[in-house]
Amino acid sequence: MSVRTGVSTAERDRLPKQDRSRATRQRLLEAAVACLAERGWAGSTVSVVAERAGVSRGAAQHHFPTREDLFTAAVEYVAEERSTALRALFPEGTADRHAVVSALVDLYTGPLFRAALHLWVAASNEEQLRPRVTELEARVGRETHRIAVELLGADESRPGVRETVQGLLDMARGLGLANLLTDDAGRRDRVVTQWATLLEKTLD
Repeated sequence: MSVRTGVSTAERDRLPKQDRSRATRQRLLEAAVACLAERGWAGSTVSVVAERAGVSRGAAQHHFPTREDLFTAAVEYVAEERSTALRALFPEGTADRHAVVSALVDLYTGPLFRAALHLWVAASNEEQLRPRVTELEARVGRETHRIAVELLGADESRPGVRETVQGLLDMARGLGLANLLTDDAGRRDRVVTQWATLLEKTLD
């Protein structure tokens, strides 16, 4: 994910105050996710994020008083953006299942997943962070599940369908983990094809 940090003072000054505030907040959120994905929790301080976003530390703390506020908001923001982008890929709703499985797997192989993973690891050791990340992960998971059900045309009133969809998302997360260390694209493509075939048999 690219983060634009080179916004000039003149450009900012031409924006109304409310729009400038919104633009600053968005730059901070995008920079936070990028830093978390690249540097991990230990290397992602508010000062580092502020510098990357091209704003002062004071401005960053005005929008996000604590480090936990900044990073949980950042992962939630990008998760929402990715959900919107996923829906936009299939504007007519229910779509070709292979394409849907592939798109869902892609959610777990980009910088958002890497950033979220660092946040999960940090939450396992940080008492202040844990309840916020747990609640965030549950909310993001529910939304992703809803989108998957919608796009796959899955009828969850039928026995086993809900578990099949959840299994797909768990599988996609596993492929995302495998992709952190090596380029696993070849095996991933074969697994996506197999899951699409299984879904056709299970959901129809």
